[in-house]
Amino acid sequence: MRTIICVAMLLASACTAFASGGIWCNVDDTAVTFDVGAGVTRGMGGPTFNFRGDLEIKARPAGDGLRKTVFEDSNLTQYWLDDKELRLNIYHEHEAANAFSSVELTILTKASDEGVYDGQYKLAVYDNTADIDKDGKPAELTGKVSCGAE
Repeated sequence: MRTIICVAMLLASACTAFASGGIWCNVDDTAVTFDVGAGVTRGMGGPTFNFRGDLEIKARPAGDGLRKTVFEDSNLTQYWLDDKELRLNIYHEHEAANAFSSVELTILTKASDEGVYDGQYKLAVYDNTADIDKDGKPAELTGKVSCGAE
């Protein structure tokens, strides 16, 4: 009986090992530094779990609330992953003194090798306190990004 239970446990743990993977992207250029990643399940539409990330906008002043942003699960608003593309849309709102500001990070990549995705990022930064014209247009930063998936 113990043998059957042990074999069943080994098979279950082996199946679990193949049941999930991960995605990750990182950049360290002159404008920004960011590192984002999540677990991805296999099957069931491939939902993500444990999405986390850190973003630093290097041009923002040190005490500025928009300089550093921490992302969590609720900030990953959309994603797409297949053997051809990896796309992420990440959005975070900041509130300070009843003024809303936001950052939206869009990552668009294409597969360059198995599990390697290269492309571009666009970071839209809307700073309500700095919007003197009240036109609502965000500042945009762009650059190259490298991502991986397994």
